[in-house]
Amino acid sequence: MTEPTDTADPKTRLRRGIGGGLLFAFILGDVLGAGVYALTGELAADAGGLMWVPIVIAMGMALLTAGSYAELVTKYPRAGGSAIFAQRAFGRPLVSFLVGYCMLCAGVVSVAGLAIAFSGDYLGTFLTVPVPVAAPIFLFLLALLNLRGIKESVTSNLVMTIVEVSGLVLVIALVGAALGAGRGDVGRILEPPPGPGAAFAVLGAALLAFYSFVGFETSANVAEEVRDVRRVYPRALFGALIVAGIVYVLIALASAAMLPPQELAGSSGPLLQVVTATGYSVPDWLFSLVALIAVANGALLTSIMSSRLAYGMAEEGLLPSPLARLLPKRRTPWVAILVTAALSALLAAVGTLELLAETVVLFLLFVFISTNLAVLVLRGDDPGPHFRVPTAVPVLALLSCAVLLIQQTWQVWALGGVLLLLGVVLYALHRRFGTSDSP
Repeated sequence: MTEPTDTADPKTRLRRGIGGGLLFAFILGDVLGAGVYALTGELAADAGGLMWVPIVIAMGMALLTAGSYAELVTKYPRAGGSAIFAQRAFGRPLVSFLVGYCMLCAGVVSVAGLAIAFSGDYLGTFLTVPVPVAAPIFLFLLALLNLRGIKESVTSNLVMTIVEVSGLVLVIALVGAALGAGRGDVGRILEPPPGPGAAFAVLGAALLAFYSFVGFETSANVAEEVRDVRRVYPRALFGALIVAGIVYVLIALASAAMLPPQELAGSSGPLLQVVTATGYSVPDWLFSLVALIAVANGALLTSIMSSRLAYGMAEEGLLPSPLARLLPKRRTPWVAILVTAALSALLAAVGTLELLAETVVLFLLFVFISTNLAVLVLRGDDPGPHFRVPTAVPVLALLSCAVLLIQQTWQVWALGGVLLLLGVVLYALHRRFGTSDSP
């Protein structure tokens, strides 16, 4: 992989408030998110004590697509992200719109799901508020923070990421102390799942583990607000994914060593169960607080992505031009922020967490396939020094996306198809009656 030497950034109307450290925290916080607090039980059910193996495989799959993002972001650092890449690669406005629309849908739907998660059992540890009431209030507060500016939003993410990672480090430390005291069984980390076809089961679990790495793609939509993007973006992206992968592997090893896989399987609070098994007393409210911070962090970062993507698509004439309007002093896309937050609130009021999560995955796989194809198509375009990956990287990434895509259920395909059809209708109406002029 080749790293660029030129650090010049293109002109932009957005404020460059993100340095390398904040970008690393942005990506790490979005990748870790809330998934790790629930993923361990499901991996234990599929892979037994070998739950750490599918995580390693999934990290490799995620790094493949991340390589494509690193090349394209440093080549075309624009706020529209995947939609801009598709427009340059395929030259068809409808394709560009659908890629951006899929990414936008994934972001808006994801924030809605996270709002439901925030307003559920974790919040219930402290106070009882109906989800239809708590979720919109939560999203309104996120929108206010987003309106304040990218630097304030990403700085808040830095604080929340520290808290979030500290909770995971606490789990690892407590398990280490318990193992040192003679509790647990390290031999369980090599225990395969029961029954025939153990190798196939472990490989299948890698598909589930891959979902825990989703989130890095949102960073492409803040590239226009990153200082010296061509130099810092690849380092921050790969560094955050590797650190997240290491944390996931350590959590999986600690969980397998502390509890038999059958006790972890299906648990909705596996890490709390692991901590309890260490014999050290940790209040329930503490883990609920950490989980709430993790969920809020993921929702904040995804809401930033959604609003910047809507802004970038409006700048390119793919969405109505009012979405590109900025606050005069803050230089944040206020219309895009309010519209995406309102849509998330609506979905949170009428949807379920499971259906929303599965729909996010489907939309993101479409986006990843487009991005990996765009790398290959745009190899002949050389706007200047940029990060470059070997051709084999996007090819292997496409294969991994195809494997994941065929795992989706028909119900998810049906819902995704309806939403895609809605996108086509919106595009046709905008082309017929709208304007592509930027403000």
